[in-house]
Amino acid sequence: MKSTPADSTDFFAIRPECQDGVPKTRFKIRPGKTLSARKWQSAFSQDGHLDIAKVLRRIQRGGIHPSIKGAVWEFLLGCYDPNSTFDERSQLRQRRREQYDVWKSECKNMEPKLGNGKIIMGPVITEGGIPIQDPSSSDLNNEGPGTTAPDISPRHNSTVSPLTVDSVEKKVLQWKLTLHQIDRFWRIGLDVVRTDRVLIFYVNEANLAKLWDVLCVYAWIDSEIGYCQGMNDLCSPMVILLENEADAFWCFEHMMRRMRGNFKTSVSSIGVQSQLSVLAEIIKVVDPKLHQHLENIDGGEYLFAFQMLVVLFRRELSFVDAIYLWELMWAMEYNPNIFSQYEDPSVATDKSAIAMRNGKLLKQYGKFERKNVKSSSLDQQTALSVFLVAGFLEAKNKRLLREANGLDDVVKILNDIIGNLDAKKACHEALKVHKKYFARLRNHR
Repeated sequence: MKSTPADSTDFFAIRPECQDGVPKTRFKIRPGKTLSARKWQSAFSQDGHLDIAKVLRRIQRGGIHPSIKGAVWEFLLGCYDPNSTFDERSQLRQRRREQYDVWKSECKNMEPKLGNGKIIMGPVITEGGIPIQDPSSSDLNNEGPGTTAPDISPRHNSTVSPLTVDSVEKKVLQWKLTLHQIDRFWRIGLDVVRTDRVLIFYVNEANLAKLWDVLCVYAWIDSEIGYCQGMNDLCSPMVILLENEADAFWCFEHMMRRMRGNFKTSVSSIGVQSQLSVLAEIIKVVDPKLHQHLENIDGGEYLFAFQMLVVLFRRELSFVDAIYLWELMWAMEYNPNIFSQYEDPSVATDKSAIAMRNGKLLKQYGKFERKNVKSSSLDQQTALSVFLVAGFLEAKNKRLLREANGLDDVVKILNDIIGNLDAKKACHEALKVHKKYFARLRNHR
């Protein structure tokens, strides 16, 4: 008798008392379509070279089996070069783990409670830089899983009061203030209380502390961005999928290389504003009537899509469906230069020219990136996530035109769509909008 394949929810078990309070999960493991552990292993050569084109095709058909998601994500996000060998990756992994240990030791020297399996629940310094004795430790099991989700509307990063200190001391001061931000968010139920906190994984406070530690270290090494609301939504799946904390950190760090621009803020702008502007331009081109209607109801800046783009639909979908959507997007956006670009920023490759000279290489691009190559549209702001939102708007343009009299109506209609999202279908609809957009641009030249 054939055994029944494990359902994806078996791998991301929900606390029994929370079963009725979480979004419905649509993703199912589909034998023959979902990338299985066996197919994953068979994609490697004897010395470890990965047939990335084969892997991408399978992911784009049915996602990744939960048992291997973490390992596959490391390639999709550019942590490892598919052309590397097992030995080369093992050496690189070890170097990265050692580097993470160095950074974490630096953080622990500044704040000894970090890395002890606990989360500091109070500020360690005042805004003026005065140390606060004995900040309280965490007791997060008292936080109810139904706590209201946080508002991640645009806001500026906190600033440090002017002090007569050198740049290193200022960096330390800012980081210590950031610790309280991360910690305060947990205490009041920020991050993903209505989703990730319903997972049995986070009943163990050590797992929550692991997430907190990764975010603390990242805030230290990327002082320009530090920590912003929403970054924990992006980091949490890495912590769940990758057992080793350093590996989870590097996976998150590589994700942030493509996402960090969304978290940059200034007095005059928010980081994700560039993507919102691209979204507005796309709708203006593919559906001028809808764009004009949105402008008429004060939605012309498309701020209603802010949350979707910042945390990649984590708030609108179940945990399982959100990470399924992520891996479909990454597979469709994949290009074979991602590793060299990340490891050496000076590498400037004309992807279009290379692809045209080497037809085999073109097959190593995801569907979306292949279309970008052919359209010579390599601007980072034309991310698939932007076209996903455009696809949602297009799918309900008649309803939006008929029923949306304000931004609250737009948000409600979009939530109705995303709450019943078929991730694979949504990605294909985004590709259609992408094709339509560039076709109209060419026609107007």
